[in-house]
Amino acid sequence: MSDSAFTTDGEWNALYIDGEWVDADDRDDIAVENPATRETVTSVPAATEDDVDRAYEAAAAAQSEWADQPPNERAGVVEAAVDLLDEHRDDILRSLSVESGSANAKAFAEWQTARGITARAAGFPFEMGGDYKDSMIPGKDNQVKQEPMGVVGVISPWNFPFHLSMRAVAPAIAAGNGVVLKPASATPVVGGLLLARIFEEAGLPEGVLNVVPGSGSDIGDRMASHPELDVMAFTGSTDVGKRVASQAAENLALPAMELGGNNPHVVTEDADLDAAVDSAVFGSFLHQGQVCISINRHLVHEDVYDEYVERLTERAESLPVGDPTDRDNVIGPIINEDQRDQMLDYVETTVESGATLETGGEADGLFVEPTVLSDATNDMAAACNEHFGPIAPVVPFSDDEEAVELANDTEYGLAASVHAGDLGRAHDLADAIDAGMVHINDQPINDEPHVPFGGVKSSGMGRYNGDAILDELTQEKWISVQREKRQYPF
Repeated sequence: MSDSAFTTDGEWNALYIDGEWVDADDRDDIAVENPATRETVTSVPAATEDDVDRAYEAAAAAQSEWADQPPNERAGVVEAAVDLLDEHRDDILRSLSVESGSANAKAFAEWQTARGITARAAGFPFEMGGDYKDSMIPGKDNQVKQEPMGVVGVISPWNFPFHLSMRAVAPAIAAGNGVVLKPASATPVVGGLLLARIFEEAGLPEGVLNVVPGSGSDIGDRMASHPELDVMAFTGSTDVGKRVASQAAENLALPAMELGGNNPHVVTEDADLDAAVDSAVFGSFLHQGQVCISINRHLVHEDVYDEYVERLTERAESLPVGDPTDRDNVIGPIINEDQRDQMLDYVETTVESGATLETGGEADGLFVEPTVLSDATNDMAAACNEHFGPIAPVVPFSDDEEAVELANDTEYGLAASVHAGDLGRAHDLADAIDAGMVHINDQPINDEPHVPFGGVKSSGMGRYNGDAILDELTQEKWISVQREKRQYPF
């Protein structure tokens, strides 16, 4: 295989269905652009609904035989995939920079998390043996077996395309399921076709994994509503997620949804301000804020508010902005014009509403300056919306009760962080914040392969990672054996 096979320089003008690379033929093309340079780096075919049907049929046909493989066989394929992630790490990092605008620190963190999730998944085949339960009936044995759900559909986003595809694909395969993956149309290689190549090289049988790039408006409904679908793993916006979940549920497929967030970063007056600001810079500006668990609102006690704003502004202005293939740059490009224009509109509207623009607020092409907004309130556009950009609105509060009220004043409940000098106080605040994940003396961008990941309220349903994702991808089956003749009442 050529040196470029695992980069965007490789040959990607094909779908991957039933173990075959299917030529584009007369299908429409999806141009893959480098958001930093606006150059087209490759193109992939846009799958049709017929392609989605073929992919699901292939997954369903291959799944039973794959599930019947001994656990060491399934584990061996996933372990081989981990070896390939190690071998081609630099290629994957480069692809993330070119296709998704990922600066080096973000790209490495994404590869590292995807690798950890895949390595953790390699143990799943040995954890599905089942359990024995005592019976109320004399002479009866009860066995509760854990079996794969069947076919898992995956719709992944563009912001962490490799990680957020792999966190569903690797566990689903390890657990004995068939998979159909639709990556985001902005990142079809590193979010989709690259995974197909990895698992193909790892020895995965034909049909178990299928990849169908395409626009959600063209094939999303068919992906979510296919009759062969048993689990729909979706990461994206809340509005789209609700539609996807409802379509999956029509066929009694289980929706596993990780949706939007509006994540608060609470800083009390007794917090270590150096640590709070260090956390804030990473939590707001990693990957240009294009992270579902990034800080969306900085809630800061009024006694340290001015100093916090001053320090945050100074740090924001020091961050190097530019092409992420230059390893010195921290802030890369926004993925496209629509995302850029929306976040800049949030900033403009917030300033018009009375906030002060401390720094930033401008863009050079798709490069948006790190932006700090003081004198913000919770109902201003950049605070009440998931801005998904390098924007830090700073909202003051007077006491812990108000901090909690502000933190929870959103439809979302994905992640949060709390900085406080007293650990007991920090725990009380964390307990009171309505979020699936809260990080004390840190920031919200945390993801570990063995710890459940997910939100509450409009931020989704279900959990990824560790035992939690195994529960989503398997179902229990009760088998009983009556070993002694049973006495019936009639």
